[in-house]
Amino acid sequence: MTTRFVLVEPSHAGNVGAAARAMKVMGFHDLVLVNPRRPDVLLLEETQALASGAVDVLQGARVVATLDEALHDIHHACATAMTPRDFGPPTAAPRTHFAALAPMGRRVALVFGPERTGLANDDVYRCHVCLSIPTHPDYGSLNLAQAVQLLAYDWRQALGGFDVMERTPAVQLADGAAVDGLLAHWQEVMVASGFLNPAAPKKLLPRLRRLVQRAALSMEEVHILRGIARSVDPRDPKH
Repeated sequence: MTTRFVLVEPSHAGNVGAAARAMKVMGFHDLVLVNPRRPDVLLLEETQALASGAVDVLQGARVVATLDEALHDIHHACATAMTPRDFGPPTAAPRTHFAALAPMGRRVALVFGPERTGLANDDVYRCHVCLSIPTHPDYGSLNLAQAVQLLAYDWRQALGGFDVMERTPAVQLADGAAVDGLLAHWQEVMVASGFLNPAAPKKLLPRLRRLVQRAALSMEEVHILRGIARSVDPRDPKH
């Protein structure tokens, strides 16, 4: 499925670069600029720097003169705007609209307006829907690259998303002997410090065992806890 990101008359080179980066991390690469303020914006140092690893997106990007050219061969164009337009296309929240759109397999364009003014009415009317990102009612102004990142993420999620690469380090759990050794060590130190009266231990030791078993300690954690016990042992000459 084609997904095209269209930036209409972008004025800041950094936003173009950051938008390319936002696209790439979500697996999108089709970028089209409509009449940018700087025709050479894709080659500027600031653009390249803010792309930060997404230079290939910039290298494959196109610059065109009109929105009609940018939307060539697109089935479904989504305008982005803070407020709906009179007589314009229906307004929808991105996630709701994307959930219905994704299964259709259409070639989709996400269209973003200039940083200062947003999309002109005529550009919004050219699209099939006006997407409005839900924001705090007192302040809804989003930076262009931020808006690209939010919609790229929501659209990617609607398309199935990516798996999270979980890295769980191997942990050696403490066995029964290690737990018994820890508890015996604690008992010695608690008696030596006066915290535990061996003649009237009450239920302290069973409760400590339950706590340790519930924690499912690793061997490294057992060593840490025994090290703490050694450091506070009043029998140690250093004390």
